[in-house]
Amino acid sequence: MAVAGLLIALGLITPYTNSFLILLITRALVLAILAMSLDLLLGFTGLMSLGHAAFFGLGAYAVAVMGTMFGINAWVGVAAGIALAALAAGLIGWFCVRTGGVTFLMLTLAFSQLVFTVALKWRDVTGGSDGLAVAEKPDFLGFDLSNSLVMYYMALAFFVLIFAGLRRLINAPLGRIFVGIRENEQRMMAVGYPTKTYKLLSFTISAAIAGLSGGLYAIFNGFISADALYWTASGDVLIMTMLGGAGTLIGPAIGAGVFLLMKNVVSSYSEHWLAIIGGIFICCVLFFPGGIWGTLRQIPLPWRKSKEQVTDKPILSKQ
Repeated sequence: MAVAGLLIALGLITPYTNSFLILLITRALVLAILAMSLDLLLGFTGLMSLGHAAFFGLGAYAVAVMGTMFGINAWVGVAAGIALAALAAGLIGWFCVRTGGVTFLMLTLAFSQLVFTVALKWRDVTGGSDGLAVAEKPDFLGFDLSNSLVMYYMALAFFVLIFAGLRRLINAPLGRIFVGIRENEQRMMAVGYPTKTYKLLSFTISAAIAGLSGGLYAIFNGFISADALYWTASGDVLIMTMLGGAGTLIGPAIGAGVFLLMKNVVSSYSEHWLAIIGGIFICCVLFFPGGIWGTLRQIPLPWRKSKEQVTDKPILSKQ
């Protein structure tokens, strides 16, 4: 009910906001898709990654490169970016899922930095440190995306689509397997599940959605540079996910909005805004380990069932 109310509010808020806030919320919606993709991996499969920005960047570069060099429509570039991110995740994930814990984390970081280095050095294609502009904004269902309102509703439509799709996936048998791996991988192996295969599948789906987010970001921003693939960008997404509440799906989306709002507000008052945001994040981790949404869900409300989270359902037998 609360999620539905939030989505309705996002759909009706535009007459009461200025153009700057519309652009800020649009950016937050695009990054919320990225944060939700990481939540599938971290919150529901139990795999912490510091390389998610690589797949985001691949999706963005696919749009920019195909449009600038070949004159291909940006939506074709978005589709290509999703496929490229999924293909890269399949290759990278094949190595990563054979490890776990800190080793998995460091491997994703290493592969991400490899992709970042290629983007930085391959100037003829990516523009290197100067970046690459998107040739032109495409239409969306016949509407011009140069209009900020059209861009906003485009981002909102994709956000709702991905949220609904991930929610359905998590509650499906495949999603229950992901949760089972997070809770007790050894037990899942004991009952016959090839956990490495399922972890690779989760990694690939997550990367494909990150590629979609990158493609949308390229259309929204009109520009992409190698900075979008750097490991600090992956760190930002990780902060968004944990700030909102990993394993809640909508929490990382809220975390993306709060993070961007803090970044814009705090940076306008102090040049030490990174330290301030870091302090806020540390306090949230220490005192609100469930994140913003996880903490709000603990508040008793008359219409709320006591155990409505999908993560509370036990994995009892092979589906």
